[in-house]
Amino acid sequence: MFTKVLIANRGAIACRIIRTLRKLGVGSVAVYSEADANSLHVAQADEAVCIGAGPAVESYLNFEKIFKAARQTGAQAIHPGYGFLSENAGFAEACAKEDLVFIGPTPQQMRDFGLKHTARALAGLNGVPMLPGSELLADIDQAKSEAVRIGYPVMLKSTAGGGGIGMRVCADEAGLVEAFDSVRRMAAGAFSQNGVFLEKFVGIARHIEVQIFGDGRGNVVALGERDCSAQRRNQKVVEETPAPGLSSELRQSLLDAATRLAGAVGYQSAGTVEFVFDVKELRFYFLEVNTRLQVEHGVTEEVTGVDLVEWMILQAAGELDLAGFTVQPQGASIQVRLYAEDPNKNFQPSSGVLTAADFPPGARVETWVERGTEIPPFYDPMIAKIIVKGATRAEAVTALSAALSETRVAGIECNLEYLRQIIASAEFAAGDVHTKWLASFPYRPATIDVLEPGTQSSVQDYPGRVGYWAIGVPPSGPMDDLAFRIANELVGNPAEVAGLEFTLTGPTLRFNLDTTIALTGAQMEADLDGNSVEFWRSLHVRAGSVLRLRGIRGSGCRTCLAVRGGLDVPVYLGSRATFSLGKFGGHAGRTLRHGDVLPVNRVPESFAPSRIAPAPLVPAYDQHWTIAVLYGPHAAPDFFTEDFMPVFFGADWKVHYNSNRLGIRLTGPKPSFTRTDGGEAGLHPSNIHDTEYAIGTINFTGDMPVILGKDGPSLGGFVCPVTIVKAELWKVGQLRPGDTIRFVRTTY
Repeated sequence: MFTKVLIANRGAIACRIIRTLRKLGVGSVAVYSEADANSLHVAQADEAVCIGAGPAVESYLNFEKIFKAARQTGAQAIHPGYGFLSENAGFAEACAKEDLVFIGPTPQQMRDFGLKHTARALAGLNGVPMLPGSELLADIDQAKSEAVRIGYPVMLKSTAGGGGIGMRVCADEAGLVEAFDSVRRMAAGAFSQNGVFLEKFVGIARHIEVQIFGDGRGNVVALGERDCSAQRRNQKVVEETPAPGLSSELRQSLLDAATRLAGAVGYQSAGTVEFVFDVKELRFYFLEVNTRLQVEHGVTEEVTGVDLVEWMILQAAGELDLAGFTVQPQGASIQVRLYAEDPNKNFQPSSGVLTAADFPPGARVETWVERGTEIPPFYDPMIAKIIVKGATRAEAVTALSAALSETRVAGIECNLEYLRQIIASAEFAAGDVHTKWLASFPYRPATIDVLEPGTQSSVQDYPGRVGYWAIGVPPSGPMDDLAFRIANELVGNPAEVAGLEFTLTGPTLRFNLDTTIALTGAQMEADLDGNSVEFWRSLHVRAGSVLRLRGIRGSGCRTCLAVRGGLDVPVYLGSRATFSLGKFGGHAGRTLRHGDVLPVNRVPESFAPSRIAPAPLVPAYDQHWTIAVLYGPHAAPDFFTEDFMPVFFGADWKVHYNSNRLGIRLTGPKPSFTRTDGGEAGLHPSNIHDTEYAIGTINFTGDMPVILGKDGPSLGGFVCPVTIVKAELWKVGQLRPGDTIRFVRTTY
């Protein structure tokens, strides 16, 4: 057995291999790119070596950098995982030259099956059923004649590659002519091989594959089949075993065909023989062979009890003999692929920092992320694989539904809700899924798209992050909590539900669900699908509607938006409020950006009863404010002169342009202090040793007073002569540069 194995991969598969190596008592070496420095596989490995920058060509696809890491650490073998170099015959040969064992098939076996047209030839020689097709096509004229012979519709395929890349359905000659050069260029760019061929297209088909394994001693076994028909753009989304609805005779025919083909080349290690299953004719046809471990290998392991990664390592070490092995599958297993992508935007990838990554304890979860992980833009967007098992398929479906309901990912957009809806569908429950099913699947997201972010737009909740101020964590929350709470009341939400706060200029938002909203606070120019929107009342919004908020008309500084059910962002330190300076809370720990997607909590009734805020509850905003305060704690005569305090209360303090959620700066009369300096606290008389602050305290930072805001400090070194009473704090949120304030002394 090896003493140390290098994993030439990243992500979930690297973590999976590390666990198996640890079980075998074999040391693990992880390689990683600069973009993956904080990936779990780096932390979990016994040793880790950085091999380059984020782009795969500079790291995970670079032979020499991988070999250098192997030499540096004394690794004896390399496990390629899946993707990257896992089916690269040249890499396998280069490993041998470096005196490293490549854990996988032989280079010749990769070449035999690596090109689809040569794999078809092998399948034909070994009696594996095949769809009518062609050899490699020399030009478009040959393609036209072959298509007529086969019969339209046909599939134009690149002979190299996989993952659905380089495949086009052609319904007629015009479609074939349009696709021919395009597919060849795509294949050349992606695989450095522009060979293409034709194959008869099956309109309603299932994708069924057989897991095979060869011990390199002449023994090849089939470990059951998997149904991978739930695909979008030829990329698998859900995989399961056993394939539903197959007769025992048909299943055995599939297994026999796969082992016959693999046995013909003396196959070693893990591989998958893939088939197209014609739903109407109930017949299967050879598709291709993947000469590597598959992403979906876990479902096979769940029902067979076989550790395929362990078998790969044992086989490569010459310690596996499958003579006499008989598989005894039990139960059913289903896997879903959790991707960092937005199903509502044609599955565009999403990158950024995860503010939540919570997975179900009762499921098998293979992942490389945790809260705080940054998803880079360089690689496949898979976050995790969630795998469940049941005694029956129905039990497995129920378990998967429960597992997905317990899964939480936030900070970026992902396909979690899409997966939930797939598993909850009647078609999936019945096993009535084919490869084109998801193309017309009616996904219904409960989200809001941020088309334009506005100014300092953020998620907030009431009362904010209370209970942590003593250790320096501010409450945050809405600056104008009165308007915020009224907005929630208007849409039927509890006061504490998370909503949005905008400053001076609002965002443009597209609603992807039917819902009820309310706008309160400073009145911005607003329209919904071009129609003017009234403030301080509930409004029904249909999915697809666009709300545009512009600048504030008149006085005030901040506008609040409540959405029925509230925004579904993670709770952090007891609150969903955004603390941008601390980079936590809200959506991704920051203010909104173009392209953000905000999830909304689903509620039984999308539309709340129409409500209008009673006139006495609607505050009046002005450019001159009076705000009630309590005297102290650092007033006259200890810190300020008796003569100054009447000046303080009689002055019209002007709001400075440099004001924000941390504090509202004011300009006005110069203060008069009773002392010449702050003693041991500092040179200026406003200095004081560490003192507790309150939200709304007027803090003299030198000669300039600052109203401490919702994101302000809890402890500081400056005197505070007065503190705004709680009932008047909402006014602080509406102060804008140029406004004036007169403070009115009151009593408790």
